[in-house]
Amino acid sequence: MHKQFKRLSAWMLGAVMMMTGLGGCGDSGKSEADSGSVSSAESSGNSIVPVDLVQSDGSAKVTIADAHFQVGGKKLWLCGTNTPWDNWNDFGHDFDYDFWDTHFAALHDAGINSSRVWILCSGDYGIQFDGDGKVTGMTEQFWNDTDRLMSVAAKHKIYIMATMMSFDCCKTGNRNHKKFRAMMQDADLTQSYVDNYIIPFAERYDSNDYLFSIDLCNEPDWIHENEESGRIDWKPLVTFFGKCAQGIHQHSDILVTTGIAYIPNNSDKRGTNVMSDDLLKYYAGEDSYMDFYSVHFYDWMIQWHNDPFKMSPADYGLLTSKPNVLGECSAKGSVQDGIDLVQAGQMLYDNGWDGVFPWTSTGTDDNGGFEEVTAYSKHMEEQISDLIFPLGKDS
Repeated sequence: MHKQFKRLSAWMLGAVMMMTGLGGCGDSGKSEADSGSVSSAESSGNSIVPVDLVQSDGSAKVTIADAHFQVGGKKLWLCGTNTPWDNWNDFGHDFDYDFWDTHFAALHDAGINSSRVWILCSGDYGIQFDGDGKVTGMTEQFWNDTDRLMSVAAKHKIYIMATMMSFDCCKTGNRNHKKFRAMMQDADLTQSYVDNYIIPFAERYDSNDYLFSIDLCNEPDWIHENEESGRIDWKPLVTFFGKCAQGIHQHSDILVTTGIAYIPNNSDKRGTNVMSDDLLKYYAGEDSYMDFYSVHFYDWMIQWHNDPFKMSPADYGLLTSKPNVLGECSAKGSVQDGIDLVQAGQMLYDNGWDGVFPWTSTGTDDNGGFEEVTAYSKHMEEQISDLIFPLGKDS
């Protein structure tokens, strides 16, 4: 018998409802990125300029062995960052090739090997629905924009964790929030999303070694917890994410995860692992599983479960049979515990985490930015360059 899904306790809910104000992601606009531009025949602001899809030979493909990431049979540590957006809703709306080309080049030079990028932010652009709420496909501009993102990622050897949607897509006030909420709770509508967005994305970029993973949703915890994002039960959400994972696994070799905000939601020791293999397969069928776990952390969480800079995945009850990464944390580290990001990165590595993606390389809010991210990445490159660039930095 499967564990009953449970909500976070009432005494915590007040803090949860304030999450975006206390540190985290969502609801933003133009980021403050490092300056500079690179001329390119592909650079065109918002215009659609098709590029050839990247056809890799598989030598740089990220796989998993012995519960760790590897490339070419060599262990890989994800010295990452969040570059969630340049312009909120970049893809299918406001994509700037020059920004991504320049920024990824700077990140690579500073020792970053991976970045988490939001493909849909509010869900207002790029995705198409019919009158019945079924997803019919993605716009031409969306595909041209994501083609260019994947091209520049391969160019600068930045592994992409593509976040396919955020809780923001379900948030009251965003154009398609009612459609996203309905879609996540209806089997036919869910399948239309999988068939016309998730699978085409996976198939289109499976040949590009630098799309290493698909993050199904940014912080679905808030879709479950918050009235403004739908307050949807975990059962339909788990079914929805299971069907998405199933589609990816059946049509590509891309790794799958989900960006969980609250660590106990990935741990049967401290809560209920809503992304466990057993639950996903029970509700969605075979091939429904997470290849690795990606949890988030900010200082406001310390009072409930300490901070991961001081703890191992096993301490949290995360399954160590899979890789575990910190998919978000402040680029300032932990101000409360007096740990900056240079120290935090080292501590995470020492405690057995398989990578970290600080928020953000572009300074989208008061959690720090490019300066803090590149200070930690340069330090980590000095310590473990062979794990960050196992094939060589400039190979």
